[in-house]
Amino acid sequence: MKIEATPLKDCFIIHDTVHGDARGYFIETFNQRDFKLASGLEIDFVQDNQSRSSKGVLRGLHMQKGSAAQAKLVRVLEGAVLDVVVDLRKGSPSFGQHFSIELTAENHKQFFVPAGFAHGFVVLSESATFFYKVDKFYEPGNEVGIMYNDKDLNIDWKLPTSELIFSEKDKTLGSFAEYAASL
Repeated sequence: MKIEATPLKDCFIIHDTVHGDARGYFIETFNQRDFKLASGLEIDFVQDNQSRSSKGVLRGLHMQKGSAAQAKLVRVLEGAVLDVVVDLRKGSPSFGQHFSIELTAENHKQFFVPAGFAHGFVVLSESATFFYKVDKFYEPGNEVGIMYNDKDLNIDWKLPTSELIFSEKDKTLGSFAEYAASL
């Protein structure tokens, strides 16, 4: 496991070692001891989640707030997504900044998203299977989000708006300015 820092504090790209031969491949996708040694962070994941989506589906930007804030370890099992995070931790040196990375089944990259970050992704391939671990259980009353097209964040989702598909809930998310004012 090789951990690469991103411009956002405590947010990492994880490059796993792929052991492959004529039979296929093997990857150790998470090792708590190695992660702590490389990142300095101790994480206890409590739940795994998986979704499958079609091209253009945009899920996000979501997060849990307060004591329900979740750290996530995300990866793609099939297809390709553009994964995006926004640091919403009050007092963080990277507060209000975003970072994006393409995660694919072929590149085997994983992305560690710290608690206090809004997270979302858009499917770039015909379909994608997205898998992630979280360190806290979901609490519906603590869910917040920011609109994908927030003018202050100015995120490039790599697809034209006309090709994006949203849930009804995601169409009603607030702005970054509204969230920042609530802190």
